[in-house]
Amino acid sequence: MNIERARIGIIGLGYVGLPLAVEFAKKFSTVGFDINKNRVSELNNGHDRTLEVLDDDLKSVLNSNINEKGLKVVCDAKGLENCNVYIITVPTPTDKHNRPVLTPLVKASETVGKILKKGDVVIYESTVYPGVTEDDCIPVLEKISRLKFNKDFTVGYSPERINPGDKEHTLTKILKVTSGSTPESGQFVDDLYKSIITAGTHLAPSIKVAEAAKVIENSQRDINIAFVNELSKIFNLLEIDTEDVLEAAGTKWNFLPFRPGLVGGHCIGVDPYYLAQKAQEVGYHPEIILAGRRINDSMGKHVATEVIKCMMRKDLKVIGSNILMLGITFKENCPDIRNTRAIDIYNELKSYDTNVEVLDPWADPEEVKEEYGISLLNSDDLQNFKKYSAIILAVSHEKFRNLQIEKNKNCVVYDVKSFLDKSKVDKRL
Repeated sequence: MNIERARIGIIGLGYVGLPLAVEFAKKFSTVGFDINKNRVSELNNGHDRTLEVLDDDLKSVLNSNINEKGLKVVCDAKGLENCNVYIITVPTPTDKHNRPVLTPLVKASETVGKILKKGDVVIYESTVYPGVTEDDCIPVLEKISRLKFNKDFTVGYSPERINPGDKEHTLTKILKVTSGSTPESGQFVDDLYKSIITAGTHLAPSIKVAEAAKVIENSQRDINIAFVNELSKIFNLLEIDTEDVLEAAGTKWNFLPFRPGLVGGHCIGVDPYYLAQKAQEVGYHPEIILAGRRINDSMGKHVATEVIKCMMRKDLKVIGSNILMLGITFKENCPDIRNTRAIDIYNELKSYDTNVEVLDPWADPEEVKEEYGISLLNSDDLQNFKKYSAIILAVSHEKFRNLQIEKNKNCVVYDVKSFLDKSKVDKRL
């Protein structure tokens, strides 16, 4: 297939799918499909609550005419029937035991399988362990469509590299890894993405190589953060400020500038478990990967414990005390609360019978209430901070920078992100 003939269908319109749909819609006839009716209605009204796409940019590509370039947003899979390229961008979560959950991917494959035609191309962007596309997804496409893989249709894999909230490293400015099930399909997938990615593409030799490349990107970052998180625990015991140490070490040209913190979100806190699962399936127990996960998953409880210790040192009452937590999203300047580890701080503090209140100007109050049962404070509710025995800066939203808070004999200030003025806090992670 020539890319000029491409009519693109995007399955899943979240943080990954929507920016992709908008960029393709600038050059191709594009249909965006999502099972969330409220999400579809919102997008058709020209608003993206994830804030990954500006409303003006979204409105500029909306077009209900499937025969012209532009974006049509639907919640009925029948709206995808005229497409010949399907790009699947659904989430790949883990369960409560940290085991991969492929259900969204399988369901999306079933949806595409029902409308798949001869000559069509299916591209997966969801992060998986090596082998999922060929071992789990393609058999579903064949079964539902009754078409033959690599004879009637081909498949590609191009892992997403979206960084939620990052307005500098946006979709088109991040080099894209591509791959295909045949040399010809690989070249088609590469050419297709090359038409919108200004940073360029890298055509991997196989789908499994592309899958592996993606999953180790986040695993590597997870391990590096785990290292500095462990350092922060050690330096805390040695009564050394971690940030001061990292600044000094960072004067060497090849020292990696990682900082301690909470590791959540839908990628870094999840993807290493996918790689670990596959490793265990083939008989290898991954020690470093899982050790890094244990360290990073322990940081919320560690922060809460340190706050309680600081309160006790100031002879402040713990049980029944009022504590303010600044931030609930998984990262700064972003509304995404998926797999946020700030909730670990909240839950651990609650176990001490404290009254914990949360302020986050980026998070959607309804979403936080539904997901975590927490009613967010309104910024107007904060007349002063005197009622709080402890204030924790959990997420470094820029909007928190000018808050008039500082340590005193009646209040502990703990800075997880080394974001506030050092002189105004009792302790940093």
